[in-house]
Amino acid sequence: MILTDTHTHLYSDEFDSDRDEMIQRAISNGVTRFFVPAIDSTCTQSMYDLEQKYPNTIFLMIGLHPCYVKENYEAELAHIEAQLANRKFIAIGEIGIDLYWDKTTLEIQKRAFKYQIQLAKKYKLPIVIHCRESFDEIFEVLEEEKSEELFGIFHCFSGNLEQAKKAISYRMKLGIGGVVTFKNGKIDQFINQIDINELVLETDSPYLAPAPYRGKRNESSYVKLVASKLSELYGVSVEEIARITTENSKSVFGI
Repeated sequence: MILTDTHTHLYSDEFDSDRDEMIQRAISNGVTRFFVPAIDSTCTQSMYDLEQKYPNTIFLMIGLHPCYVKENYEAELAHIEAQLANRKFIAIGEIGIDLYWDKTTLEIQKRAFKYQIQLAKKYKLPIVIHCRESFDEIFEVLEEEKSEELFGIFHCFSGNLEQAKKAISYRMKLGIGGVVTFKNGKIDQFINQIDINELVLETDSPYLAPAPYRGKRNESSYVKLVASKLSELYGVSVEEIARITTENSKSVFGI
């Protein structure tokens, strides 16, 4: 059984004391594909080091997370362009709009989001979207930028059924993580109305640990708990969930 974690911050300092053990735990649980999003330029070297240590297991994205879109965002975007010119990445991410922490940066968040979508099109890469309290704003940008070249993943999807269908209409898979196991997460109430071919698994570790670890540090091995919950909701085996969602991840990332 091959499980794929399409979104894990393996370079996070929360793993500094046991990173290799945590990765090995995941591998021993069948998680053998790790897709690592960028936050900003400060994590670039750590990501390269991880990739070098785990070739063909860890795959890297490049991008500027909306919460890190500050006054220096143009320099950060220039860093992304420089990296893209030098080597291959699997996606542009995570990018998007976050209005939970700071609404005052909305305009520059939108600018950075659009610019990075255009980079994705230029390099023929998928995008991985971060959306927090910003579905309308994200959809507005996607509507402006939609094309046959635009596709990717709506990471950590936590919207409603209508928003799920709209995200899919923009050629986005839904990234399903720990939220599907939460009692108040709500997506468990409708997700089985979405074709399973539109879903990929993720942890967003070290954040958003699934039940029964909610509130604790998340890690990639817990993607198995997400698969288990989807198995229950769709009425198919965990092995089938693993197979389909891994195939779905291959269709997005091309690997």
